[in-house]
Amino acid sequence: MLTIHHLGKSQSERIVWLCEELGLNYKLVLHNRDPVTALAPPSLVELHPLGTAPVIADGDIVLAESGAIMEYIIGKYGGGRLTFAPTHPEYAQYVFWLHYANGNLQPAMGRNMVMHRLGVPPDNPIAARIRSRLLGGFAMIETRLGEASFLAGDTLTAADIMTVFSLTTMRYFYPFDLTPYPNVRGYLKRIAAIASYQRAMKKGDLGMKLLLD
Repeated sequence: MLTIHHLGKSQSERIVWLCEELGLNYKLVLHNRDPVTALAPPSLVELHPLGTAPVIADGDIVLAESGAIMEYIIGKYGGGRLTFAPTHPEYAQYVFWLHYANGNLQPAMGRNMVMHRLGVPPDNPIAARIRSRLLGGFAMIETRLGEASFLAGDTLTAADIMTVFSLTTMRYFYPFDLTPYPNVRGYLKRIAAIASYQRAMKKGDLGMKLLLD
């Protein structure tokens, strides 16, 4: 049985949601952030040198990095679900959005979070450029969600499961107003109605208000 080591308010919510959507049996181990620093606890360092969540254990395999875990679980246990074959007409969209989530979107959120916490003025040239990069990304997502119900087309895929954290829970760390993005807000309403997402968030982050608008 898979074991998921989950840290509250973290990217590991992706893996809980993935396993719920696939209907897999798994053991969920919850780790709590330090109450003062909000950093991951030493228990995660004991599992993997990165000391971050998610971490999964599958037999003798211990694996970190949400994108790697996503590919591992889908490849080993997915049975073709939540992904597209190269022959699918939306395969390129699927691959792009799957990798955009952690390749550009989440780093952009993180860089803006750092600028915000350091109190760097918005008109600082570096801060302005970093902000511009994030706004461009959100504009691109908004455009895509005006063309399709989900990022890779008309059905939920791993690309969505990878992306939603940055649009929702990450905003606890870097507040970002979604008012200018009606397609994104409509998308998050569709996500909120998905039973597997509801179950995952209750199991992993019970009591946390979901930032879905």
